[in-house]
Amino acid sequence: MTDVPHNMTDYDEEYARFAIDVPEFFNFGFDVIDTWADRDRNKLAMIWVNQQGEEKKFTFWDLKVLSNKAANILLKYGINRGDRVLILLPRIPEWWIMTIALIKLGAVHSPGPTMLTGNDIKYRVNTGEFKMVVTDLENASKVEEITEECPTLSCKVLVDGQRPGWISYPHELDHPAPVSSRLVSLPGMQKTRSHDPLVIFFTSGTTGEPKMVLHDQSYALGHIVTARFWHDLRPNDLHLTLSDTGWAKSAWGKMYGQWIQGAAIFVYDIRGKFKATEILPILERYGITTFCCPPTIYRMLILADLDKFDFTELRHCTSAGEPLNPEVIRAWKEGTGVTIFEGYGQTETVCCVGTFPCMECRPGSMGKPSPGWHVELHDEEGNPVPRGEEGRIAIRTDPWPVGLFLRYINNDEENAKSFVNGWYYSGDKAYTDDDGYFWFIGRDDDVIKSSGYRIGPFEVESALIEHPAVQEAAVIGSPDVIRGLVVKAFVVLAPGYTASEKLIRELQGHVKKVTAPYKYPRVIEFAETLPKTISGKIKRSELRDREMKKFRDVNNRKKN
Repeated sequence: MTDVPHNMTDYDEEYARFAIDVPEFFNFGFDVIDTWADRDRNKLAMIWVNQQGEEKKFTFWDLKVLSNKAANILLKYGINRGDRVLILLPRIPEWWIMTIALIKLGAVHSPGPTMLTGNDIKYRVNTGEFKMVVTDLENASKVEEITEECPTLSCKVLVDGQRPGWISYPHELDHPAPVSSRLVSLPGMQKTRSHDPLVIFFTSGTTGEPKMVLHDQSYALGHIVTARFWHDLRPNDLHLTLSDTGWAKSAWGKMYGQWIQGAAIFVYDIRGKFKATEILPILERYGITTFCCPPTIYRMLILADLDKFDFTELRHCTSAGEPLNPEVIRAWKEGTGVTIFEGYGQTETVCCVGTFPCMECRPGSMGKPSPGWHVELHDEEGNPVPRGEEGRIAIRTDPWPVGLFLRYINNDEENAKSFVNGWYYSGDKAYTDDDGYFWFIGRDDDVIKSSGYRIGPFEVESALIEHPAVQEAAVIGSPDVIRGLVVKAFVVLAPGYTASEKLIRELQGHVKKVTAPYKYPRVIEFAETLPKTISGKIKRSELRDREMKKFRDVNNRKKN
């Protein structure tokens, strides 16, 4: 499918001219879902498949009717404009139906991963003052545990059954009479303004408690950049983004921009034990045209025999969440014929830096600023840094880019740190090359200062991952009496390799050859798994904390 023209054919031209027209009133449910439905009743919106092979298809008309019915039920139980609702559902159609219903009502929804514990749920409900929780039978008991400790939680909804004290969505649909597919119009009910609140995301929290990120209704429009330019979507595409419904990545790839573009989304409902290679026959069988998944999954996929599969329909692949190692991009290209285009953004943004299809793909680079986004690199005083020098990623907020969050809720300290003199500072560091491509270095807290050198963990991890013995790697600074910090790598071995002193020396030598010798890991520890956030990002902070504790314990024993 390489002969399909791209949505962006000239980066500089598109960057100079592109702008998103944000109207005074906008509501994704009415203005996108219902508009597509009214234009073509048979237009496909979603294919849903579970691990057992069960399949369901939904048109935009189906989503219009089902979301109207859900909205009428939510209205019946007191959910109105501005009310906050926490949604804890796996990748089932009801997640989309409930989300669209809440958007139509002007309520503020907050998606959460089903792997949250009772304490996690309590923290979110109380911190966010949520009025309702929507979940399923499998997760209801966790909500039951904390209900008495959550004073704002007035009602709970089950989407797949009945339980005392809960509103049963399936029961409400048919009893005492079928719910109307026309949305009830109440006095004062009207379309939302573009700057009314839409969604609250909780950041994945590599350090500290998750922060509440507030986006307004125009956030959906911001994902035009994500879907049209980065995913390169058009109306007849079938797009698969592999992510949990509780992550902001679902907003990036499973709803807003894709449906604005008129593309259909593919949902793979993962519940049981998951092997990344399950995805490969799905790409083939359903003719997925565009695919996005995190680096962790790509690293697993390239271990399979890709030659066994037919990727004729697959024309565009993307990755975000953390930088992708060049070796993985090379192996995927060899096996599928498709290049992986990287992008950068946060829970707080849409895709604000990307490698777009019309650009040269430079493995390891996250690309150039997205159209509509002015991105610079600043020093600690807020001054732009020269090309090639490390700087803080800064996004200009005048004018406010469409898709940038409004603020952290109830967190003046974090807002004051992040928004300074007309700029939003993302907390990440990067450098640019002579052609303006951005290269990720790491979070502010991740950069290792050892013997006077500043070392970004990703460049060491990238070197390690090129070795065939390494499946995953995480690099941190480990306390050292002489050097202050030394580079330490935690390595998950690829199948067929065994930990040994000889392998440690081999990996150290490999890194010295691939990157600057001073960056090699002086210490390597083999691990079965690496600690990760719910969204799959490596929790280097947890590894650093472990190292610091070990260092203190050793010193205390020496003193005693």
